Amino acid sequence: MFKTLQTWAEFVKLSHTVFALPFALASMVVAARATRGWPGWRTFGLILAAMVCARTCAMAFNRIVDRKFDALNPRTAQRHLPAGKISLVSAWLLWGLSALGLIAASYFLKPICFYLSPVAIAIVCFYSLTKRFTDFTHIFLDVALALAPIGAWLAVKGEFGFASIAALSAKQISFGDWMGKAMTGFQPFVLALVVVFWLIGFDIIYALQDYEFDRTHGLHSIVVAWGPVNALRAAFLSHMIMCGLLLTFGLLCRFRVAYTIGWILIVGCLLLEHWIARRRNLHWVQNAFFRLNAVVSLAFLMVTVAEVAFRSGFRLQ
Repeated sequence: MFKTLQTWAEFVKLSHTVFALPFALASMVVAARATRGWPGWRTFGLILAAMVCARTCAMAFNRIVDRKFDALNPRTAQRHLPAGKISLVSAWLLWGLSALGLIAASYFLKPICFYLSPVAIAIVCFYSLTKRFTDFTHIFLDVALALAPIGAWLAVKGEFGFASIAALSAKQISFGDWMGKAMTGFQPFVLALVVVFWLIGFDIIYALQDYEFDRTHGLHSIVVAWGPVNALRAAFLSHMIMCGLLLTFGLLCRFRVAYTIGWILIVGCLLLEHWIARRRNLHWVQNAFFRLNAVVSLAFLMVTVAEVAFRSGFRLQ
C-alpha cells in the first residue's frame, strides 16, 4: 500500500506542492486577520484539500498529454506513463477524481469558490497544451499557480471587498480608514503577481534542461525562442520584479521586522539560484529549482504567519 501511494505521489510530483501551497496558506492567514489569523479547522482543511486536488488534477493532465514527448526525451523517458508504471486509464481516473475533489471542496467553502471551480480546472489544465503553440508557456503555468492565493483568500472572505470599499466611500469616514480597506482589497492580487513573476523565473531556469530537446522537437518556450543566455536574463528580471512586489505586499499588510528579515533571505536565495543556474549543469539546475525555491516559499509563509501572530494574536480555534 505504501509503495502504491509513493508511486502515485511521484507521478504527480506531490513534493512540488511546497511551491504554491505556502503562498495559499499565507493568503489564508492574512485574509483571516479579523478572526485572529485562523479561519478554523474546517476552512483550513478544505483549503488544503482543494489545493492538493487542483495540483493533482493539473499534474495528471500534464503527464497524460505530454506522455509521447516524455517517452522521446531521455530526461523524462522513465516517467510513469511512458515507462508503463501507471496505465493511461488509471491516470485519467486520477485526473477525474481530483477534479471532482476540487469541486466538492469548493462547494463546502464559499459559493463563489464553487462557481469558479470549473474555471480553475480549465486554467490549471490548459497550460499543459501551451508549449505546442506559444513561446510564453511559462506565463500560462504561472497564472494557473497564481490562482492559489486568490482562491485561499476567497475561501476565507468570500469576496475581495471592493464592493464594500465603494459603499464606504459614500459615507463619512476618514481618508485613512478608506485607504486601509482599499489596500486590503489589493493584497491577494499583489500576492498573485508575486507568484506569477517568481514562477516565471524559476520555470525558465528549469526549462534550460530541455533546451535541445524542445528545439529539435518543435516545442515552444522562452528558452527556445530567446536562447539560454537571454532567457536567463529574463528570468533574473522576473525575479527582481517579484522581489519588488513582495516588498509591496509587505507594505500593504503593514508588516515589519520579521517580514523584512524574510524578504532579505528570499532575495539572497534568488540571487544564489541565478548564480547556480549559470553553471548550466543538470544537477545544479535541479538544486536551484527545488531546494532554493522551497526555501523561498516556506520562508515567506513563516514570516507572514509570524507577523500575523505577533500583531493579531494568532491562535487555533
